[in-house]
Amino acid sequence: MVDSRHSFIGKKIDPPAIYANMTIPQLIEFYSSTGYNARRLAEAAEMLQDMINIDSTVCLTLAGAMTPIGLGVTISEMIDAGFIDWIVSTGANVYHDLHFAYNLPVRQGHFDVNDDILYARQIVRIYDVYIKEAGTLQAQDVILQKEIRRGSSRQIIPQNCSTADIAYALGKAANENAKYPEKSFLVKAYEHGVPVYMPAIGDSSIGLNMLPLLLEGKGILPNVILDVAESAAILWKSKRSGGLELGGGVPKNFFQQTGPALYQILKIKEGGQDYLIQLTDARADTGGLSGATLQEGKSWGKIKTSHKGNVVVYGDSSVYFPILCSYVMSACKRRKHKQIYDKKNSWVEEMKKIYFKNKRKNDQI
Repeated sequence: MVDSRHSFIGKKIDPPAIYANMTIPQLIEFYSSTGYNARRLAEAAEMLQDMINIDSTVCLTLAGAMTPIGLGVTISEMIDAGFIDWIVSTGANVYHDLHFAYNLPVRQGHFDVNDDILYARQIVRIYDVYIKEAGTLQAQDVILQKEIRRGSSRQIIPQNCSTADIAYALGKAANENAKYPEKSFLVKAYEHGVPVYMPAIGDSSIGLNMLPLLLEGKGILPNVILDVAESAAILWKSKRSGGLELGGGVPKNFFQQTGPALYQILKIKEGGQDYLIQLTDARADTGGLSGATLQEGKSWGKIKTSHKGNVVVYGDSSVYFPILCSYVMSACKRRKHKQIYDKKNSWVEEMKKIYFKNKRKNDQI
C-alpha cells in the first residue's frame, strides 16, 4: 500500500483568487488551497467542524491572556451554540474575564513604555493592555473573596470541591449580581453547565484571593486531584472527544493527560482524545509542553493516533481563534448542550465503581 504522504498525488496548487468582501468560510477555502500555516488553519477549521458535526465532546483550553483583550464574549458565543462542552483555563483568564461583567475598567494601552511610571500611577500592564490596580484589580478582589465566602456558607461550593465548583459559584454570582453578565464567558458556562477547570489555580489572582480565606479559616480550599478525577471521567463517558488548545502550558497538558489517567493509572479505558487542535507560537525542540507536538502525545496515550485527527497551527491565538469560531458558527448547526457540570459527580462515582471492580479482579489473579 502506497503512503500518500510520500507520493506526488496531493491536490494541485492552482493559485486561488482573492476578492473583496470575502466571508470567513471563503477565506478558509482560500487558505485550504495554499500552504504553510494558512493551510494548517484551514485543516483546523475543517477538523473543528467535524468534531462539532459528529457530536464530539469538545474542550477548550485557555493559556495566555485571552480574556483581557476581550475574547471572553467569543468564548461565550461558542458555548451558547453548544460548540464547547468543557474548559480548562488558567486562573488568570477566569479572573480577568470577570472584570467585564462587573464593569471594571480595562483599556487599550501601549507596549513600548516605562513600567516604573506605570507602577507609580497604579496601572498594571499586559503587553498593550492596561488595567487599574485599585479600580479594577482590588475591586475584583473584594468581589471574589465575598462570593467565595458566600458560596461556601450557602453550600454552593461543596466542602470537597473541584476548581470547577469554584468557577460555577463565581459564574452564578456574576449572573445574579454583575452589571453586564453577558460579557463574561464564566456566566455563560454557568448557564449551560459547562465546567471550567483551573488546575493551576494557585498560580493566579483567583488563588491569591483564597489566601485571606485560608488564614481566616473561612474558605473552601479546592481539591485539585478531584479536578483530575472529573476531567478523566469526562473522557471516559465520551464516545468521541477532542480539544481546541489556545497556547499550551498547564491547560494543554491537563486536558491531554485524561488519556493516561484512564489508561496508565486507572486502567479502565485506552485511546485518549480523538481530535487535537493547537494554536501555538512555541517551539517543539525545547522540550516544553507548550511546544510539544501533538503526535508525540500518542506515545503517552493522549491521542488515538498520531497520523490523523490532529493539527498544530503556528501563530497567534488572538488572530486565529476568532477566525475558527466565525467559521464553525457559519458552517455548523447549533448543538444541544451536554450540561456536563450537572453530571460530573455521578460520572466520577461510576468510574470509581469500575475502578474497584477491575482492581478486585486483578488482585485475585
